[in-house]
Amino acid sequence: MGKILENLHRTLAVGLVLAIIVALLRHSDILGTEAYWGSIMRWIHVFTGILWIGLLYYFNFVQIPTMPKIPAELKPAVGKHIAPAALFFFRWAAAATVLFGALTAAANRTIVESLTFQSNYVTIGIGMWLALIMAANVWFVIWPNQKKALGIVEATADEKTAAARLAMLASRTNTLLSIPMLYCMVMQKMG
Repeated sequence: MGKILENLHRTLAVGLVLAIIVALLRHSDILGTEAYWGSIMRWIHVFTGILWIGLLYYFNFVQIPTMPKIPAELKPAVGKHIAPAALFFFRWAAAATVLFGALTAAANRTIVESLTFQSNYVTIGIGMWLALIMAANVWFVIWPNQKKALGIVEATADEKTAAARLAMLASRTNTLLSIPMLYCMVMQKMG
């Protein structure tokens, strides 16, 4: 078991195999149906959403508040190794969450109704728009500014400081928006 858990890719592969076993045991009668594939899209949407929001919360609850307490000689480890890796998964999880959310809504034939706040789709529509704003914030504000702040692209010391602050404020904005967004996603059946 240690060989599986010591390697992230093996861990994920075994988790996927277990999910397939559950699918075969519990849902073999509906495999391949349109409803089943809609559920698969929703499952991937939820998985990538957990990754995205989990990293958002990691940055805001752990990394940002802890950085001032880290000794100067240890900060490069975060800035050169941990933060870029976390930001890679953060931005691609945001993109995948939006993609699979749209595919889920399309599979349910509710994408237009949701995005235009029609009838019983107002709550999920609000959640979808908040998620779209948050994803745009990740790609067009947080990531470009983090590249400057982390030295991935060239910037002066003053530009790095300003970029770090803007990225932090944008990340905090996403944290703020995540609360009503998650509420809307969970409560969408309520109308």
